[in-house]
Amino acid sequence: MMDTNGAAISARGLTKRFGAFAAVDAVTFEVRRGELFGVLGPNGAGKTTLTRMLTTLITPTVGEATVAGADVTRQPERVRERIGVIPQALTSDLDLTGWENVDIYGEFYGIHRRIRHQRARELLRLVGLSERAGDLVATYSGGMRRRLEIARGLIHSPEVLFLDEPTIGLDPQSRRAVWDLLEAIRGQTGLTISLTTHYMDEAEALCDRIAIVDGGKIIALGSPAELKTMVKGSDRIELEVTGESDRAVALLKQQPYALAVARDGSGQIAVTVDDGARVMPRLIATLDEAGVSVASIRLERMSLEDVFIQFTGRRLREETSRKPGFFSMSMGMPRPPGR
Repeated sequence: MMDTNGAAISARGLTKRFGAFAAVDAVTFEVRRGELFGVLGPNGAGKTTLTRMLTTLITPTVGEATVAGADVTRQPERVRERIGVIPQALTSDLDLTGWENVDIYGEFYGIHRRIRHQRARELLRLVGLSERAGDLVATYSGGMRRRLEIARGLIHSPEVLFLDEPTIGLDPQSRRAVWDLLEAIRGQTGLTISLTTHYMDEAEALCDRIAIVDGGKIIALGSPAELKTMVKGSDRIELEVTGESDRAVALLKQQPYALAVARDGSGQIAVTVDDGARVMPRLIATLDEAGVSVASIRLERMSLEDVFIQFTGRRLREETSRKPGFFSMSMGMPRPPGR
């Protein structure tokens, strides 16, 4: 049994081959308890296969992984008892009420009726659906259904929650409501969350750390800020000077912090730098000491999308995926533990 050092998720050399093709290739990483961990990658990168192994839907070819302290290969039933899964597809039953959808999940996990009902009331209040609990889910909006399914996935008090594209297809207001809900859940429970998403703003707003997956490997791992610092020239300072722009360009090219200096047809100067917030005062002082006046200046920071392109050479699609989610294909309802 591998040593997890108290990690919520731990993988070492995790590999899945389909014939000669390695969909996931010797991946090693850890997710800390209480962390919201993001998984980003283009289609075919291996993120789906990775998560399916961690949720016991498929067996690794080689390597080890534990989730909530249980081995995914040797103890799959124990893993399933300790995780919650929210698939990309909306799977709540339209012919049942919100309450019944949550309650039946509690029954699947063998939770005693009294405890189950108390837990259901708490969760429906947490997701803001107490007043609509008795209504048929067919009358719910997409955002309400997503919040209901998060409540349903938490009925058995899991230690780790896996979410696959939780806000895909939702309007901006509903997306923000789901973000706020996830933050509230973390704050109240300390739950560990693994989030797969195509939305860069979602990953940057929610995730403590992000793994960028491509070619079956984790090619970059860190906080959004750390990922940006891994790319040289992560920031761009754009400025205009009053007269003597040629002199300003020549002067800036001599500075050790300037990775590149360019000027467009309108006379605007662009300076590529690392840690632009720290460099900007130095740049202004350099020009001021030379008698060059700065008329305007602004800092343009590298986005997470820019970072992703730097690492993968591709743009992560920001539209709804047409392929079925990795849970909805085989896990619409929870598999009872031990079966």
